[in-house]
Amino acid sequence: MTRPEWAPEDIDISVPNAARMYDYSLGGFHNFAVDREMVERVVSMSPNARQIGLANRAFLGRAVRRLVASGVRQFLDVGSGIPTLASVHEVAQQADPEARVMYVDIDPVAVAHGRAILAGNPNAEVMLGDVRRPDDIVRDPAVSGLLDFTEPVAVMLIAVLHFVPDADDPAGIVRRFREAVKPGSYIALSHGSPPPQHEEDAAKVSTVYQRTSTPLHLRSGEEIGRLLDGLEIVEPGVVPVTDWHPDDTGVEPRPEVLAAVGRKP
Repeated sequence: MTRPEWAPEDIDISVPNAARMYDYSLGGFHNFAVDREMVERVVSMSPNARQIGLANRAFLGRAVRRLVASGVRQFLDVGSGIPTLASVHEVAQQADPEARVMYVDIDPVAVAHGRAILAGNPNAEVMLGDVRRPDDIVRDPAVSGLLDFTEPVAVMLIAVLHFVPDADDPAGIVRRFREAVKPGSYIALSHGSPPPQHEEDAAKVSTVYQRTSTPLHLRSGEEIGRLLDGLEIVEPGVVPVTDWHPDDTGVEPRPEVLAAVGRKP
C-alpha cells in the first residue's frame, strides 16, 4: 500500500478509521484506500449508509444555525473528524464571522488536515484530543486561548459517543463537559441507534466496525436521552436526525441515528 505524501509517517494506513471513513462517505478526499474499502463494505451490508452520513451532517448544520440564532458564538466540536464539507466553522461563521470554533479529534490525520484547512482563519483551530478525557480538553491552553468559558459554549458531540464503550462511561463524559460550561450553554449530540426493523443490518455494520480502530456501540433512544441528564432537552427531544427541526419535509427518515440538544439551566 503506497503512503500518500500528505499522510504523517506515524499513521498506520493499513487500519481504517471512522473519521476518514466519514470523510469519504461525505465525498471528501482526506482518506486512505483502506477507509474507502471499509465504507464500501458497510454500504454493501447497509445500502443507506451514505444517506445516513449525509443526514447526520445536515443535522449538524441545522443545530449550529439554531445555536447561533440562540446567541451562541463559541463551539467546541469534539470528535470532529476532518473539518470540511459544511463543518461547524463554515456554518457558524457564515452566520457570524466572529464565531469561534475549536475542533478536537483523536486522529492525527484529521488534525493535520484540519490545520491545513483552517490556516488563515483566526477564529477556528484544531487540536489532538480524546473525547474520553474531557478535563484534558477543556483545560488545554489551546482551548482556553480560543474559547471563553465565562460565556456560553456549545459542545458538539456529533456521531462520536457511539465509539465510546460503556466501560469508558459516556454519560460521565457528557457530565464533565456539562460541568465545564456555564449556564446557557448547550450540548448537541447525535448517536447511532439500532432501529427495530433493521436490527440485523445494524449488527452486521457493528461487526465491520470491530475491525477498525473505532468499534461501534449502538444505544437505544432511552439510553441516549440519559446521556443528557442534568440538561434541559430542547424540543423536539431525542429524535431521528432527520426529524430534528427539518428544513426539508421530503427527506426520508433516518432512524439509524438519533439526535438531541440539551441546554444547561
